[in-house]
Amino acid sequence: MRRATALLLMVPLALAGCRAKPVPGTVVVDIESSPNNLDLRIGTDAQSEHVGALIFESLVKKDEHYNLQPWLATSWQWRDPRTLVFQIRPNVRFHDGSPLTAADVAWTIESMHTGAILTSKSSNFSSVDRAEATGLLTCVVHLKKSDVGVLFNLSDGLSGIVKRGAGNKAPLIGTGPFRFVSQVVDKEILLDRNPYYWGKQPHIDHVRFNVVPDDTTRALEIRKGSADIVSNALRLDTVYYLRNDPRVVIETYPGSILNYINFNVTDPELHDRRVRQAIAYAVDRAAIIRAVFRGEARLANTMLPEGHWAAATDAEIPQYNYNPAKARALLDEAGLKPDTDGIRLHLTLKTSTDDTTRLIAMVVQQQLRQVGIALELRSNEFGTFYADVTKGAFQMYALRWLGANEDPDIFRYQYSSSSFPPKGANRGHFSNPRVDALLMQGQSETDQAKRRIIYVELERILAEEEPTLNLFYLNNVVVHSHRLKNVRPNSSANFDFLVNAEFTQ
Repeated sequence: MRRATALLLMVPLALAGCRAKPVPGTVVVDIESSPNNLDLRIGTDAQSEHVGALIFESLVKKDEHYNLQPWLATSWQWRDPRTLVFQIRPNVRFHDGSPLTAADVAWTIESMHTGAILTSKSSNFSSVDRAEATGLLTCVVHLKKSDVGVLFNLSDGLSGIVKRGAGNKAPLIGTGPFRFVSQVVDKEILLDRNPYYWGKQPHIDHVRFNVVPDDTTRALEIRKGSADIVSNALRLDTVYYLRNDPRVVIETYPGSILNYINFNVTDPELHDRRVRQAIAYAVDRAAIIRAVFRGEARLANTMLPEGHWAAATDAEIPQYNYNPAKARALLDEAGLKPDTDGIRLHLTLKTSTDDTTRLIAMVVQQQLRQVGIALELRSNEFGTFYADVTKGAFQMYALRWLGANEDPDIFRYQYSSSSFPPKGANRGHFSNPRVDALLMQGQSETDQAKRRIIYVELERILAEEEPTLNLFYLNNVVVHSHRLKNVRPNSSANFDFLVNAEFTQ
C-alpha cells in the first residue's frame, strides 16, 4: 500500500486535472463529497455541517473542551427546569443586511420541532413546547419536560439561526463570517466574505470548495497549487509522503472524529448480539490504526471523545480487544458452524466512495474472513450510500461522527426507540427499554455528577449489546499550501480556521 501511494504521488502533476491556480484572494479547499444540505437545521453529513457553519451561526459555541460558550446568544438562564431564556447579541446582521432579532431565533427553533421543515434533527427538539420572542433580543424556550440537551443541540454544527419564515428551500442567508454565493452539486461551492459580520472579519475574500472524490487527485492538486487546503481528507500514508514537500504545511490536532461500524440489529443475521460481539472481537483496530493512520488515531470504546466528563473508562465497560479465538467461540455459541470452505456467515458492509473508509473496509473484510465471516463490500457515491443508510437498507455500514458525539445527548439521537429515521439517527433500529429509561433520566438530570452515573450505565449496556462497533478517534490533519498562515485545526475538525487564515506576504 505504501509503495503504491508513493508511486501515485510521483505521477506527473499535470494529471491532477485542468484546474487553474487559485484566483488572488481566493482560498481553495478540496472536499470529498457534496454537502447534502447547507442549512444546518437539515444537513447531517460532515460537509453540510462544516461548510454550513461558515454560513449559519448558532446560539452557543463549543470550546476545545466541549464546554458551551456565548455566541449569537450573549447569555442564557434556566428560569426553571422547563424554561430556558436567551439574550440575543445586538447589532448582528444577516447576509442581506437585515438585523437578527429574537423572532428569527424563535422561528428557527420552532421550525425544527413543529414539522415546518423536514429534518432528522427534529428529535433533538422533541421536548420543546414552543419558542417565543418576548422582546427584540429576548427569546424564551418553553419545554414540555426538562431537557438539558436542548442547549447543546443549539450549538455550532448542529443548528444555525435562519431568517424568520425560512423553510426547506429558503435562500441560504445566515449571519456567519462567509455568505453563500453558489453551488454546483458534485463540483463546487462558492462563498464570499460577509461584509456585515459582527465578529472578527476574515482575512480572505473568497472560498471555493472543490468536490474531489479521489484521494490521490486531492494530494496532487495541493502539490500543484490548484488547491490550498485539504482537511481530514487525505490518507495518512499520503500525508506521510507529503511531510518533506516544501510546498505544503501539515498541521495536526487531537480530535473527536469517531469512525464506527453500525449494525442493523433487525437483520436476521445480526439480531443475535453474540454475532455482533464476535465481529467486534475479530476486528484488529490497533492494526488498522498502525497501517492506515500511521498512529494518528486512538482506540474508541465509547462514542464520547477522550476526556469527556461523561465518557466511561475502560474499567467501567466491556472491552473488545482483538481476540479471534473469542470471536469464533461466540459464533459457535450462536450456532454458526463453518462449512467446508470455513465460512460461517455471509454479510454485506456498505460504505461511501471515500478512499480511507474503503481501505478500512478492505482490512475489516480480511480480518473477518479469519473467523469465518465472508464480508461483501459495496461502495456508492455519498448520496446513494446515505439514502440506503437512512432507510435501513443495509446489514452493516461504515461512517463517522463529527462533532455531534461531543455531548451525551448523542446517545438519544443514535439509540432511542423514538429516534428511528427521519426523526433521528437510530438507523439500525436498536431498541432497549432500559436504554430508553436511562436516556430519559440523563435528559432531565441537571447535576453533572449524577448524569455521569446515568451515562456510564448506559454505555455499559451499549457495550454489551454492541449495536455499534466504535473503531477509533481520529486526529485532525490539515494539509495546506505554504502561501497560507494561521491555519489551526481544532478538536471538532470544522472549518473555523478559515476565519483566521491569511496569505503569507
